Amino acid sequence: MFHLSDLSVFVAALVAVYLVPGPDMALVVSTSALRGLHGGLMVAAGLAAARALHVTLAALGLAALFHTHPLLFDGVRWLGAAYLAWIAWKVLGVGGRGGGGDVDAAQGGLAALRRGFLTNLLNPKALMFCALLLPQFVSPGQGMAGQYLVLGSLLVGIGALFDGAYALAASSLKRRFSTTGASGWLSRIVLSSLFGMAAVRLVLNER
Repeated sequence: MFHLSDLSVFVAALVAVYLVPGPDMALVVSTSALRGLHGGLMVAAGLAAARALHVTLAALGLAALFHTHPLLFDGVRWLGAAYLAWIAWKVLGVGGRGGGGDVDAAQGGLAALRRGFLTNLLNPKALMFCALLLPQFVSPGQGMAGQYLVLGSLLVGIGALFDGAYALAASSLKRRFSTTGASGWLSRIVLSSLFGMAAVRLVLNER
């Protein structure tokens, strides 16, 4: 179904993308650094679910709606930017409340899963990436559903491996990130700024 050389190019393209810092990586790293490995892995699971949905939408051709309806693309882009800005505010604001039980619950497993899912889902460029990359490696008339399944599994699986590695690495920093004091505020400002810059980048970068 696939030539080894084609799969090698596809995997190399994915690795290059997952190595580039972005909102997904920032969310995994910040959650793991502040809340530990479990929170980071739950974010990674949410990201994987959103990527799987993007692959499905790309396979169904629904990503073409962004080409024919640019206002839809811009609407999702602005919604995604607003969500990233909200995350930036939450990361910064948590430090001012002392890191109590409500904070832990709010950023617990299900909340982290949802946050990861929405962060990737509301990034229209993630869907466009799937819509542009996957068809380059699909041969018409040779079981397109099966090909999309294989390519989509690689896209989601490799992304999950990278996210898991980022979560594991960042979780080792957890004990260095205090929720109170000057060091706590500094760490939160740094992490919050990552999401702020991602939001600005999403707004400024058009298709």
